[in-house]
Order: sequence, then C-alpha cells, then structure tokens
Amino acid sequence: MSGDTGFGLRERKKQRTRATLIDAAIELCERQGFEQTTVEQIAAIADVSPRTFSRYFATKEAVCVALVDDALEIAAVELAGQPDALNHLEALYRSHVDMYRNTKSAGTGDLTASRLLCTVRIIMSSPTLRQAAVEFRPHAVNIELAKRMGVGLDDRGLRLVAAVWASIIMTALADLGRTTDWPGVGIDDAVGRIEETFAQFTGLIEGVVQPV
Repeated sequence: MSGDTGFGLRERKKQRTRATLIDAAIELCERQGFEQTTVEQIAAIADVSPRTFSRYFATKEAVCVALVDDALEIAAVELAGQPDALNHLEALYRSHVDMYRNTKSAGTGDLTASRLLCTVRIIMSSPTLRQAAVEFRPHAVNIELAKRMGVGLDDRGLRLVAAVWASIIMTALADLGRTTDWPGVGIDDAVGRIEETFAQFTGLIEGVVQPV
C-alpha cells in the first residue's frame, strides 16, 4: 500500500509540474508573444530548471500543442457521442461546436472559455504553431475518428478527413482574427465563424459528382 501511495504522490506532483509549465507558457506567450518566449523563460516562471522542462516537453512548441490537446480531449468525448449515421465531417463539426459552447458553463478544473480563447490566440499568433496544429498526429480526436471510421491511424481516408476538417476550423479562426480584435472575441464569436465557414464549405461541395 505504501508503494501505491508513493506512486500516486509522484504522479500528482508530475501533473502539477506539467500544469505549472503550461500556465507559465500561457502567461509569457500572452504577454510577449510565442516567438519571443524561450524555454529558459518558461522554466524560470515555473520555478524549475530547463532540464526539468525537457522531461515534460521536448520544445516550447510542444507546450502550446499540449494546450490544443486539452481541448481535443474534450472534443473527442463529444465526437464519440455523435450518431454513427452522421457524415464524419458533420460529426467533427458538431463535436467541436459543442466543445466550444460547453466552455461557457465549465466548472473549476474544466476547460473554461477564457482558457480556450487564450489557446486560440496563442496558436493563431504564430505561423509555427499554426503549422503544428494542422499536422496529422495521433491525438484524441483523430484516434476517436479512426474508431468511428473503423480504420487504423495510417489510413489515407482518415488523414484526408482530418486534413479537411483542420483546414475548415483553421480558416474560420484565421478569419476571426483578421476581422475582430482578439481581446474582444468571445466563444459565441468563434462558434459563429466556425458555423459560417462550415456552411460555406458544404455549399461549395454540394452537387459534386464523383468521377467514374
């Protein structure tokens, strides 16, 4: 029992350190921008050494990607609850819109609207992070999407659906940043832009005939 207790304490300490590093990265990126933020600065704010930082994240990009993954974990749960008969892109659209909307009533410890919007601002402020966000990875949503499609993570169709969805949501968020001052952006603004962009996409492909 004492060994189990010790293991539990170590895991909680690791989770606290990871969360502290993410919070430090958010603070610095919001204040001075991602490109100007260094690993050494993040480690200093978190009161750990750069070596300790490297045990949790390989690069400063990885810290910000971890922010995205927190949101994707929730979107994956929403995706799992979508009807099987629904088109895969429609299911992705609904699950992400639900994830965004649910942040408005999030409780303590959950993904809040302010945290999600902060993540969006940081990601969209950096070409490096925007590229990292659209690259195919085995994150929670893609794993759930693979289950839904009944394929492996190396399936071409899965990667195609994931790439199309990434393009839709990144187009929506980029457009939001161009037309609205980020400090004034709310969850409803983000959801509205995602809805508009998805509607435009479905309109563009309506009537497309598959070649024979």
